[in-house]
Amino acid sequence: MIAPVSLLAAYSYNLPQLRISLQEVLEPLGGLAAFVKSGDRVLLKPNLLTGARPSKECTTRPELVQAVAEGVIAAGGHPFIGDSPAFGSAKGVAEANGYLPMLEALNIPIVELHGGRYPTQNSDFGDLRLSKEVMSADVVINLPKVKSHVQLTMTLGVKNLFGCVPGKMKAWWHMEAGKDVKRFGEMLVETAQTISPNLTIVDGIIGHEGNGPSGGEPRSLGILAAAADVFALDRAVLEILQVNPEIVPTMAAAMRLGYCPDWEDIEFPLCHPHELRVENWQLPDNLMPIDFGAPRVLRSTFKHLYIRWIKEPMTAYAQR
Repeated sequence: MIAPVSLLAAYSYNLPQLRISLQEVLEPLGGLAAFVKSGDRVLLKPNLLTGARPSKECTTRPELVQAVAEGVIAAGGHPFIGDSPAFGSAKGVAEANGYLPMLEALNIPIVELHGGRYPTQNSDFGDLRLSKEVMSADVVINLPKVKSHVQLTMTLGVKNLFGCVPGKMKAWWHMEAGKDVKRFGEMLVETAQTISPNLTIVDGIIGHEGNGPSGGEPRSLGILAAAADVFALDRAVLEILQVNPEIVPTMAAAMRLGYCPDWEDIEFPLCHPHELRVENWQLPDNLMPIDFGAPRVLRSTFKHLYIRWIKEPMTAYAQR
């Protein structure tokens, strides 16, 4: 089966221009109307990693989320935002990154994620604990950011869906599967396959290279990419960045498990990856272990609870 991946050169977050770019990149896929029908509840899943470095392009830009949300509303859908940041709440991270004015203007809610168990195709993992809010949505639109990653080399569409694992269950997976990077990559791929987003739109206008997902630096890339097949899309972006897919655990697992189409079966109706090729993309200096030992999980849990229940409420109170 042919998997179309729509790639476009796009250089601006200026909303009027971004709306045009979004329309252009989605046109070969049938536009948003091909994915969203009147009355659909549409989850928008950006990368809301952290509120700590709002100027470093660690999160999906609110302008892109706004342009997508406007398109969903125009198609008759009802968008809402959900994510499960490592530290703090989705609302707190969104606020720190400038989302709130847009969300209030469009009356878009942010939901907190709660877990349910959902079967996978892979018997090694059985049921996965994923967000009920995500799995019950009529449409899931995945909105990742192009970033290097100190544990997984790169984070794109597949890794972004790990944010649909609620709460500290993510830390448990780092303990359970983190000792084996191959198994951890397979868990991320099974998570993406189980969620099966209807559409993935990659924010690569400005990426984050080096010691990401938050410790690197912004880099202008000029890329907007979209596809119904999240695995084909990640494969295409890696080709643009000239990153060997075999060194990215999520992509290596997707190819090994047969979820990613063969390169010959990926179609490019607009730009070919070679036309958008990026030179000298910076990967992490050194890869860190994925495994979270018990002390690290306890520290991580304390930090998460401190930010969510103490720091964020105090900041909100001080701003009144």
